[in-house]
Amino acid sequence: MINQSKKFIYLISPSKINNLTFFKNLNLVLKSNKVNFFQLRLKRVNMKKKILLAKKIYKICKKNNVKFIINDDPYLASKVNADGCHVGQNDTSIIKSRQLLKKKILGVTCHNSKRLALNAKKEKADYIAFGSFYKTTTKKVKYFAKKSILKWSIKNINIPTVAIGGVNETNYKELLKNGACYVAMSGYIWNNKKYSPSEAISKIT
Repeated sequence: MINQSKKFIYLISPSKINNLTFFKNLNLVLKSNKVNFFQLRLKRVNMKKKILLAKKIYKICKKNNVKFIINDDPYLASKVNADGCHVGQNDTSIIKSRQLLKKKILGVTCHNSKRLALNAKKEKADYIAFGSFYKTTTKKVKYFAKKSILKWSIKNINIPTVAIGGVNETNYKELLKNGACYVAMSGYIWNNKKYSPSEAISKIT
């Protein structure tokens, strides 16, 4: 289960992790005490490398009291003893993921769909994610969400919501004002051409 806190950032990893600088930057970012979740989201990386990276990241998350979430793969989440897993609509089913994860955190992507959100709640998801709310270069956007779905979710779902997609220092407050419990950030932190990762997180107040 999830305990609400003042740490409202849901941080997602860069798509590639190739050097030791990442781990140093991750520690600095998590030390800001603004991040509640860190999600390891890697595509086209073999399982052996994922496990090695996950074990290193797990230690950094633990040290900074941040929940460590694995994207797409409840098997990997169980293997590395992560705090939970986030699944999309085309990944392992919510029911099967829950069986694998037992009492660990399970998050579900719901795009801009009330039907998917209601189903996620019915199948015992711990949080749901809506988006994309803004244009993003982190991943190809198939669905855009309206901020009104965040207010709808408060009344009808009543489990924590994560707002994803193109979130940065200029728009995150709008999502929180509309009812998001957490805002997901990735490109703004890791691919920022103006600020280092620690400088980028410092702009979020």
